[in-house]
Amino acid sequence: MTRLITELAQLDALFDRHAERFGRDQTPYRNHVYRVINLVAAQRAPAGELPDEELGKLELAGFFHDAGIWLACTFDYLGPSARLACHYLQEQGLQSWSDEIHAMIVHHHKITPSEHEPASLVEAFRRADWIDLSLGLVRFGVPRERIREINRRFPNAGFHQLLLTLSARQLLTQPWRPLPMIRL
Repeated sequence: MTRLITELAQLDALFDRHAERFGRDQTPYRNHVYRVINLVAAQRAPAGELPDEELGKLELAGFFHDAGIWLACTFDYLGPSARLACHYLQEQGLQSWSDEIHAMIVHHHKITPSEHEPASLVEAFRRADWIDLSLGLVRFGVPRERIREINRRFPNAGFHQLLLTLSARQLLTQPWRPLPMIRL
């Protein structure tokens, strides 16, 4: 098995930059992001390492995919998260990555496969998020032992409880839109 991805400079710098906004949710969300990135790697490069450009895209899509919850203060966060990512990409001179990262973010809660190629980074990211969200019940071919290894290195730290709390709040305040981020 390949070694886990445990440190990504740009990702960690973004978490440091926004630490105050994430507050006590930073560790649960950071661990979720690292789990997702490692689950993408388990699908795309099970016997080796991801290419640098893919890893760079994963760092940014990973950080921003749910970040709208904290940085835009909304549970309807797909659009705001994608906009934040595209703005950051423009600031960094990485506009050529915008379409793919935007797609990774807006499709990551899609229940059915996206219209992108099954082997695309967009699909691998969508599947990885579902693996983590389902606590490994849905695996998309990722070996159970790899999921356990990722979870041991990056524990849940209350992430799923946080999602349940946010979902309950959304249900109480907007019962007609209980899970606005889910897509068919």
